Amino acid sequence: MIHRLYIETVGCQMNMLDSEMVVADLRKHGYELTNDVKQADTILYNTCSVRAHAEDKVYSALGRLKLLKRRHPEKIIGVMGCMAQKDQTTIFDRAPYVDLIVGPGQLQEIPGLIEKIRAGGEHEMAVGLGRRDGSQDDIRKSHVTFDPLRDPTMRPTPYQAYLRIQIGCDKFCTYCVVPNTRGPEQGRPPAMIVDEARLLAEQGCLEITLLGQTVNSYSYTADGKTTDLAALLEMLHEVEGIKRIKFVTNYPKDMGRNLLETINNLDKVSPYLHVPLQHGSNEVLQRMKRGYTVEDYRDMMHRIWDIVPDAAISSDFIVGFCGETDAEFQTCIDSIREYRFKNSFIFKYSEREGTKAQDIMIDDVPYDVKQARNNELLEVQNEISETENIKFIGKPVAVLVEGRSKKSEQFEEAGKPIQMVGRTHCDRIVVFEGNDRQAGKILPVTIFETTPFTMFGTVVTEHVGPEVFSL
Repeated sequence: MIHRLYIETVGCQMNMLDSEMVVADLRKHGYELTNDVKQADTILYNTCSVRAHAEDKVYSALGRLKLLKRRHPEKIIGVMGCMAQKDQTTIFDRAPYVDLIVGPGQLQEIPGLIEKIRAGGEHEMAVGLGRRDGSQDDIRKSHVTFDPLRDPTMRPTPYQAYLRIQIGCDKFCTYCVVPNTRGPEQGRPPAMIVDEARLLAEQGCLEITLLGQTVNSYSYTADGKTTDLAALLEMLHEVEGIKRIKFVTNYPKDMGRNLLETINNLDKVSPYLHVPLQHGSNEVLQRMKRGYTVEDYRDMMHRIWDIVPDAAISSDFIVGFCGETDAEFQTCIDSIREYRFKNSFIFKYSEREGTKAQDIMIDDVPYDVKQARNNELLEVQNEISETENIKFIGKPVAVLVEGRSKKSEQFEEAGKPIQMVGRTHCDRIVVFEGNDRQAGKILPVTIFETTPFTMFGTVVTEHVGPEVFSL
């Protein structure tokens, strides 16, 4: 029997990968995807708990399903991911018509749990152990990841894929729920990762992005041998068909010389490094329990500039964290101006249940102040991004063409050429006039215009050697 599945994903790249694997698993059990929630007999929401807005969005979506479930009680509604792990039975309390709750470490159980519900079962729940609910070994075993189950239709493009190398986190920043929702930090076996990279290459992927909560702290020990991220990159560099390797998200204290030298020596590895600073004040970093100082981060930046001079670095910032003063906020502005990040992801602090910050600190920065600081910091970052992008005008860059741009349809309707979009090795977005045959190719594009977020160019028609490509 063919079942129709509707799945909606909220949150980070980890969630996008989780959804891909769940879809691949359910396809083996006779499911096909639909974009129409009304046509689906199984409806899944893959959720995020990092910010309140993400959870509110899911509860709103569930609320809209209440009437549908009443009219069609045979439909199965499930909540999976970080919010499922964090809230657990609270979801059943708020939305009793939800049938299924599954944490990110139990996603492989979804097909069996759905069959139980179809056979007459009621609420089904599978979640990992809490960080104090058993031995360390039992807790680790209760948070697992899929072995390779991939579905090319669920990827950003046919030529790019995420590849998880690590699950969980042991950093316990005071604002973050991830150590509780995704469990202890665990590296996947390197042989399994390499095999999955080969599978992705066979499926047509040119670029893989390695995922981990603190990806550069990756470590796996077996038979007395420890593999770190530098060694793993060297192994993946040998996978035929893979042209580019990226990895996110990095932790500042683990950005050592050996890893940077490896990045610089391997031409497939992107010199794009996402290394969140989170704040420019030592006092705030200490309240966040980030585990490093402003001086540590500055040393890391100089190490990057020294070893990988062409690196593009991006960051995250949280504004309005507990007790943040005007003077402390100014340090974030100063940091962006000092480090000239390629881009920064800026977030207003959102108090999260179960975090240390909620237990011991007061969320005392008014929302309108958070919003104003968010806007001000974003304005500074945009100014820096545009200034740095302008340096590429007149230069050729190597672009992995992803497909048509978001505005391509508007250009076609106006009788203008097709607009294609792609990314440079350093993850800069480039738009240019082209055609669909260029998708999946790495092309030289000369830049003639820029904004803070996008560069615009023209495909170089004469032969240009890779040695003149910019990043």
